[in-house]
Amino acid sequence: MKSLTLHHGNMCGILGGVNLEFEVLQKAIYLMLHRGPDEQGSIRYENISLLHARLSILDREGGRQPFVYKHLSIVLNGEIYNHGELRKQYNLNCRTRSDVETLLHLYERFGISILNDLDGMFAFAIYDDREKTILLARDRAGKKPLYYFRNGDHFGFASELNALHSIGEFGINHQMIFQYLRFSFIGSSTPYTGIHELPAGSILTLDTRTLRHELRSWWSIEEKYFLLGRHSLPENIEIISNLLEKSVAARLQNSDLEVGTLLSGGIDSGLITAFAARQSTSLRTFTISIDGQYDEAPLAEMVAQKFSTSHSTIRISYNDLQQEIEKILTAFGEPFGDSSAIPAYLVSREAKKHVTVLLNGDGADELFGGYRRYVPFACYDFFKNGKLLKSFAKIVSAVLPFPDKKQSHYNYLYRLAELSSRSPLECYLSSTVDTFSGFEENLKINGNPFDDLDSYLEKLNKTNLSGLRKIMLLDFVFQLPGDFLVKMDIASMANSLEGRSPFLSRDLLEFAPTVADTQKINGTTTKFILRELAKIHIPEIIPAQPKRGFEVPLRKWIENDLNEMVFDYLSGNPFVSEFVNYDFIKTLLANRAPVPPEKRAKMLWYMLALEVWYRRCYLKQ
Repeated sequence: MKSLTLHHGNMCGILGGVNLEFEVLQKAIYLMLHRGPDEQGSIRYENISLLHARLSILDREGGRQPFVYKHLSIVLNGEIYNHGELRKQYNLNCRTRSDVETLLHLYERFGISILNDLDGMFAFAIYDDREKTILLARDRAGKKPLYYFRNGDHFGFASELNALHSIGEFGINHQMIFQYLRFSFIGSSTPYTGIHELPAGSILTLDTRTLRHELRSWWSIEEKYFLLGRHSLPENIEIISNLLEKSVAARLQNSDLEVGTLLSGGIDSGLITAFAARQSTSLRTFTISIDGQYDEAPLAEMVAQKFSTSHSTIRISYNDLQQEIEKILTAFGEPFGDSSAIPAYLVSREAKKHVTVLLNGDGADELFGGYRRYVPFACYDFFKNGKLLKSFAKIVSAVLPFPDKKQSHYNYLYRLAELSSRSPLECYLSSTVDTFSGFEENLKINGNPFDDLDSYLEKLNKTNLSGLRKIMLLDFVFQLPGDFLVKMDIASMANSLEGRSPFLSRDLLEFAPTVADTQKINGTTTKFILRELAKIHIPEIIPAQPKRGFEVPLRKWIENDLNEMVFDYLSGNPFVSEFVNYDFIKTLLANRAPVPPEKRAKMLWYMLALEVWYRRCYLKQ
């Protein structure tokens, strides 16, 4: 017997489970009202519940959830951009304009194989009352989050960790805390024992009678990297241009509300804005200006003027951070040390005053070679080839564009060369944001917090993939969903704003890995093919700019405005002292540790974010 409630209840929060008290679930969905402030709905089948909090974007009436069709019920977080095409292709007879109804009709007809046809960002749960099963599914790149747990005869799932954590009592996964301290984020796991993240491109099928469940992948980008395209550079530029234009158009059309773009001085957001301006005559653009940092606002304003957008520059001062810091860090529901989450959150809050949908450039760097640290891997496979001669490192370092004053060309290359002789894992850690590199003796690590990553790297090393393809693949499956997509999902949804990423369309995800290495890293030029495309569409000054991203003056913040807050959280007997030697923490606080100032600021920031999570999220203080 089912009970259906639609209180005025597609960007959303979803929640549900088996053998969980409905009142507890209702309180949990309340913790995600920022994801769905417009409507909340629920459905109950004896011991099974599905709940939904909705931010209405397309078909505000017809898209209410949970949606029921025959013996199937669904809650969906996300958007299926090609659902209109699929309706025509399969001659579906739907009564609403909603992608939710399209998906349920398709699932009823084709089962899980229909996932391959979907272009979108999504995390959804479908309950089959005939088979007594629940299907959880997540999109290819992991754009939309989904977490789950099984505890005895209880099973639950939710879009956010804070909501799921409120349902039961969970311990702390110490290995994941160590992973966080090395990377600034937790990969495809969570800080809680018993709570799991559904991996990107995966499905989980649950028998609601026995709670037996099976987890498996339905899509993987890895196999695409073994396919080498034969197209010339001009041909590939044209293909990417067409695919990106199509992707931007789909992400603009699937909205009944005003749409904007997040515009920096870089080529990714510039290209998206160029294509969006062709589709919309009332496009809004937003950029950010941070006190004490390189200011991309003038470059962004050039692009805005070129395409006649309604442009806003959001100025951020230190005071903004001090007032918001705890709220922003708490919103993640897990330790999150990527400091660019702060401007991402603040720009989302400002953009929400004007639009409900914001396009961003996520995925372009991982798919097309946008990071400077990729350059050495384009000419040498550091994962596989052991020690390099010092002389070789010295010669090659002279032509590498690493402008970071904290780390010379030679030091970076030689460290890669030295670590590659130890293990592929150490090489990858060293090439990313491993803040505690060189200070590992101060961590109380027991075991290997990177077991999964280590085994994955060992598997890749048995293939004939180039060094560049390996590191780009690793970043796509580990750093993109673990850091960047989490950052933008939480930063935007905490402000009831939907972020859409045209570079993560199905077609671009299938095509980008086949593009030749030399068209991505050309000599020492990163993201070469997108720079060539940008020359066609946006001012010449933009393609020439080095990559910067959302940088914040972290050292100034830690040494000045946040100094008192850092001391308050890290003095006494902090939680972080279970993982970092407290004597080392004290020397960091006193600024007596033999650590470069920028690295010291990062270490303290990571520990501050961990402590805020522990007190505000885990202890619920």
